[in-house]
Amino acid sequence: MSNGIEFRNVTKRYGTDSSAPLAVKGISFEVPQGTLATILGPSGCGKTTTLRMIAGLESPTSGQILMGGRDVTTLGPGERNVSMMFQSYALFPHMDVRENVAYGLRMSGMKKADALARATEALRGVGLVGFDERLPSELSGGQQQRVALARALVLEPAVLLFDEPLSNLDARLRREMREEIRAIQQRLKLTVAYVTHDQSEALAVSDQIIVMDHGVIAQRGTPESLYNRPESEFVAGFMGEALVFPGMAQADGHVTLGPLTLTPRYAVPTGVVKVAVRPEAWQIGAAIGLPATCAKASYLGNGYEYSFDTPLGPVFVVSGDLMRPLAPGAQTVLGLGQQGVSVVPQPAG
Repeated sequence: MSNGIEFRNVTKRYGTDSSAPLAVKGISFEVPQGTLATILGPSGCGKTTTLRMIAGLESPTSGQILMGGRDVTTLGPGERNVSMMFQSYALFPHMDVRENVAYGLRMSGMKKADALARATEALRGVGLVGFDERLPSELSGGQQQRVALARALVLEPAVLLFDEPLSNLDARLRREMREEIRAIQQRLKLTVAYVTHDQSEALAVSDQIIVMDHGVIAQRGTPESLYNRPESEFVAGFMGEALVFPGMAQADGHVTLGPLTLTPRYAVPTGVVKVAVRPEAWQIGAAIGLPATCAKASYLGNGYEYSFDTPLGPVFVVSGDLMRPLAPGAQTVLGLGQQGVSVVPQPAG
């Protein structure tokens, strides 16, 4: 794992009062060398604190942090060979693009001509050929984002950290930049820790997702495993807006959800279970299933969002069917497809 990241039972409490609450509560995980791990969770879950501890900007209250097999728990940012890209790009307004990118190299003692040459090469790597002499104020948000990325990459860090890097961009630029970041990470085989609260962003860029909730790791694994096999109601609800309903696992291996019968992809103990259903899993107009009345319909361009009243309670549905829209008050029957439905294990006891 030579340049990877490892947390061993790390805690973080702000302040010196031992009765103060822990922001991070004894978490352990690994980010193998050359992979991208996203730390995902709602505001206040501890994800940014975790990233700042990787960077050396915060010190753990207890536990160990290793990078490349070396204990860096007590080392400062300058001793860790990490680069961090913040939500605000923090470009120097009086410096041109190339000088901004070269700044870190100059601060480390590199000669100006060498630093500027390296900066030009880094700008080429993020698609900004010919932008060397522009000021940040002359760039779009997406271009400023690329300059900040080049400035982080030019230092050739062992570990690259991103803190909500795309939150200031519009939807199209967010998609372009997350593809760019993922492509660069894979091309250069960088070890990356990436913090976001955006589930679709996490699914798109990650080798591993670490979902945090109130300072602990709720679940970690591949994007596919977290989406298709959530281990708790929290993870099911957070990964893709799933609604969770009470169900019953039968002795024959099926699960009943009101009038619906499901076949889980893996064995489930008999008894009461919870079933997480994502909005895209519902099939409108099924022959048999859950009777539903349309309460609200919203046109999105590429489909519709519906709210239905059903015997199971309110149901939220995303449909790509543009040919047969439903109006509020319409009656229909909802069925379930195979994708987007998960049986969530219940805590023991």
